[in-house]
Amino acid sequence: MRIGVLALQGAFIEHEKKLLECGAEAFEIRQRRDMARSFDGLILPGGESTVMGKLLQELELMKPIRQSIQDGTPVMGTCAGLILLAEHISGEDTVHIGTMGITAKRNAYGRQLGSFHTNAPFKGIGEIPMTFIRAPFIESITKAESLAEVDGKIIAARQENQLALAFHPELEQSAAVHEYFLSM
Repeated sequence: MRIGVLALQGAFIEHEKKLLECGAEAFEIRQRRDMARSFDGLILPGGESTVMGKLLQELELMKPIRQSIQDGTPVMGTCAGLILLAEHISGEDTVHIGTMGITAKRNAYGRQLGSFHTNAPFKGIGEIPMTFIRAPFIESITKAESLAEVDGKIIAARQENQLALAFHPELEQSAAVHEYFLSM
């Protein structure tokens, strides 16, 4: 299995390591021509969603990524990746890829000092460790299914071929979330 990892900024190398640990091949998507390569899935890592959105536009990656997702390519968006996938961002007019029926709330847990680690149940996996760094959460869902909540807030959802996570599974010892994604 071959997974493309958006490598514009953020924790993309950590995702690549997790994929290799799970027996999958990973390659970096940095330019439009990288989208022409054959792949079975796509990861949109954490980082700064505004910067990532701007780079996706400038590098002409937004439309091919959106089309790939609409064509059924499995995608996992973590933290900023969740915001990129969201159809709506609370309090903003900006939409990036916008293929997932969720409303994201940016920096919902506050600034860097609001970062935290917890364990919580994840539907289909069980209880797993979760690290949140300036994390969003999912304010509302229109078409997706909630997979996990922390403190009454939705922090993971799935809509068909799309998986959105407010936390960073690539920073955990457990590869359970990446294995779940690969099973999609």
